[in-house]
Amino acid sequence: MATVPVPSIESRAKPSNRKEDVVLEVKGLKTHFFLQQGIVRAVENVDFTVLRGQTLGVVGESGCGKSVMARSVMSIVPSPGRIVEGEILFHRIQNQNGSTTKNVVDMAQLDPKGAEARSIRGDEISMVFQEPMTSLSPVHTIGNQIMEAILLHQEVDKEAARRLAIDMLDRVGMPHPERTIDRYPHQLSGGMRQRAMIAMALSCQPSILIADEPTTALDVTTQAQILSLMKELQDDLGMAIIFITHDLGVIAQMADHVVVMYLGEVVEMADVQTLFYEPKHPYTRSLLRSIPLLGRKSAQNITSRLMAIRGTVPDPYSIPKGCPFHPRCRDMIRGVCDQQDPPFLEVEAGHKVRCVLYE
Repeated sequence: MATVPVPSIESRAKPSNRKEDVVLEVKGLKTHFFLQQGIVRAVENVDFTVLRGQTLGVVGESGCGKSVMARSVMSIVPSPGRIVEGEILFHRIQNQNGSTTKNVVDMAQLDPKGAEARSIRGDEISMVFQEPMTSLSPVHTIGNQIMEAILLHQEVDKEAARRLAIDMLDRVGMPHPERTIDRYPHQLSGGMRQRAMIAMALSCQPSILIADEPTTALDVTTQAQILSLMKELQDDLGMAIIFITHDLGVIAQMADHVVVMYLGEVVEMADVQTLFYEPKHPYTRSLLRSIPLLGRKSAQNITSRLMAIRGTVPDPYSIPKGCPFHPRCRDMIRGVCDQQDPPFLEVEAGHKVRCVLYE
């Protein structure tokens, strides 16, 4: 179990909210899967904004819609799922003939297999998947796979693409990149495969990197190296990161702003300091109470038991009426939480919560 270092309020300045810094706006996103058993509402009414150079942490239990939300942004939702409502506004900055142009593209309206979506995906928006062994081709060298992304999106020949791939492998800390580039995924360790995935995602210097639990299967030493690497590359390239995880320790280390999801909905969003020190939603508070925290010195806190969240995540085919979290909530108000949908309220500037307790 991970131990969470509580972030210092002085350690991080709150990110800017200037309109010109916005790189991604998600508004009212709904992604549903249409199955024989019924409709699975994997993502429901999700709203958030990502700024350039910002790390947005997305946290929640397994099955809460984090990965489907990320695939919706990338326009790679697997069948029989599809985006049924909402906007995914990507603010593009393109350099053409020495001039810079800005335009906004709604990824939700693009044909996932169309030329424009393919030109954005892997170039301006990239993704590091959870398990590299299922994402990398076992019959191609990692060099061929990185070069394929470079050749697809950049006007270079194979020799230049190979040099760029070696350079990127070197930047992500891959040992002996000149030799490693010709190795197959099964010849690499877990940490090296993850570095190869990051190198592939960053080979075209994207505006947004989506990292879907990239350190879940790694040991703590390798995990720390990968997280440090991602922060260093973010500073070098100025990209935004959407970091998806269930580990609040990683959120404390990586994120500037945090979105908490439960059963496909955003139940709370705030900057990282506010979320750790002033959580509002009962689900967020339960998540924080269920893990050990560094820095607490009282004997009472050291010896007290961790509080588990009672119950389990409901069946997606039969989401309860009212607030989806009410069957597990210790603050549930009978006749209210089990009957009416909770409003999404702004309790203070930049801090929103979906709960009737703050009406």
